[in-house]
Amino acid sequence: MNISDQNVTGKAAFNIFSGASGENTFPIFAQMRAMGSVVPISFPMGGTDRQAWMVTRMEEAMQVLKNHARFTVDASSIDGNNDIRQSLTGNADPSAPPTFFTGYSMLTVDEPDHRRLRGLVSKVFTPRYMESLRPRVQKIADELLDRVQAQGEMDLVKDYAAPLPINVISDMLGVPQEDRAQVHVWSNVIAHGLGLGKLDPGVAEHIRTFGEYTAHLVADKRRHPADDLISQLIAIEEEGDRLSEAELNSMITLLIFAGHETTSNLIANGSLVLLDHPEQLEKLKADLSLVPSAVEELLRFNGPSTILGPRYATEDTELAGQQIKKGDMVIVLTKSVNRDELQYTQPEELDITRKINRHLAFGQGIHMCLGAPLARVEADIAFTTLLRRMPNLRLRISRDSVNWQFTLSSQGLADLPVTF
Repeated sequence: MNISDQNVTGKAAFNIFSGASGENTFPIFAQMRAMGSVVPISFPMGGTDRQAWMVTRMEEAMQVLKNHARFTVDASSIDGNNDIRQSLTGNADPSAPPTFFTGYSMLTVDEPDHRRLRGLVSKVFTPRYMESLRPRVQKIADELLDRVQAQGEMDLVKDYAAPLPINVISDMLGVPQEDRAQVHVWSNVIAHGLGLGKLDPGVAEHIRTFGEYTAHLVADKRRHPADDLISQLIAIEEEGDRLSEAELNSMITLLIFAGHETTSNLIANGSLVLLDHPEQLEKLKADLSLVPSAVEELLRFNGPSTILGPRYATEDTELAGQQIKKGDMVIVLTKSVNRDELQYTQPEELDITRKINRHLAFGQGIHMCLGAPLARVEADIAFTTLLRRMPNLRLRISRDSVNWQFTLSSQGLADLPVTF
């Protein structure tokens, strides 16, 4: 989105996720904050523009994310909003196949259904369990770097940032080793093929085959239970309740997809941010105990998510002086909120020792990312191991040659050639 596409009294053109703005969209986000905490935007839908709103600052973002009575994630709960569903997923049919892109999952429902689903999954997806994975994550990280150590160079995305989380989540869920490359291909195509207002036929086919694979995997675990999360989710019960087949398939698809895509971007994007700030990188290499603090700052400074999942006003309401009508889409612009000048001192500066009270890289409220503890464990180990073993890490290409991939809700690196 170019600033010339907008004005204070009118609506901003909704094209900031197209990649047309290039890598550095933060000056645009700063100007959006100057326009207001809640900025009207034009959302293309069915050949026409629909009213929507972009939330650019922390206080208003928290109001949207924490008040699910006023702002719901479930578009279908609002009369006449199947057109929104179709725009986002390419399928307006509420009985569509149960993948997390179109179906019934924690991402698409509020209370009380959300509490039930999250409660069932949380019985196995606990912070203590995440911490217990540290030895396995460390082993994977070391094995990946062992493969490239003698070469003196690697593609940090393909050789490290991408395979580390896909192997971790696959181990957790019990995805066979021989299927992991295909799962990664499916996830990649889907992540970079989804777009607001469209669902390309090729992407739709990948969603279908990904969903079919998940259903077969669940069926196999029913026949042959093992010591993995899928088997535990199949067996889990709480007050006589359990995940239905559709809910289970949707949940597994979500865990596979979300369990590695954002973490891969965090590791790769974060590595580039550190290379862009050599004084901060040197400080971190000199004291690796700062890695957990650095991870939080990297999440704030340029985390993997550009936006959080859209909310919809359940009634006519007011937010930051803007009159929002029932059914209007409200989108929290994470990368803007995390640089809100009212919340942070010198937010445009990277400071790995910054004391951060909160950021929205993992969301907030009832829909806060279930996998946040796992992402933190993986990032902690990934950065610590990388900088300990490869302290002379540097780019192997010119900085302006770095390639980015823009998706529906995030931006990540297509590759990152480095030498060490």
